[in-house]
Amino acid sequence: MSPKSNRLILFCVAAAFLISAAILTLSALEENIVYFYTPSELDRSEIGSSSIRIGGLVKKDSININGLTTRFVIEDATSQQIVIYTGALPDIFRDGQGVIAEGKFENKFFKANVVMAKHDEKYMPREVADKLKEQGVWQGETSR
Repeated sequence: MSPKSNRLILFCVAAAFLISAAILTLSALEENIVYFYTPSELDRSEIGSSSIRIGGLVKKDSININGLTTRFVIEDATSQQIVIYTGALPDIFRDGQGVIAEGKFENKFFKANVVMAKHDEKYMPREVADKLKEQGVWQGETSR
């Protein structure tokens, strides 16, 4: 074989390897990605049974604790979502607190397997803060 055909074969093998690696990487990312929604953005028909994150504020007087199971409502300016969580909640979890819950829908409830409470605005994802500001429910530093 000539050096030109050897280079062509090497190029084709390298290209096939890189394409395979890219496909494997993208499929792994697709399986592990978790999308973020506010309650007003939810359309359960599009979400299906995939794991998502819901963020907003804990509705005043909506926290109902029964042993390790907690039921509460996450709300934004226009909508709300009932969340059920079993486990220990963060110490700073309370009414009016910014919160992100990760889990899946079961019937009309959102079954969370992780609940994260906002410590202050420095730790909140920019997208969440921007959406709360757009909806007029941003509390900023005065929420303490």
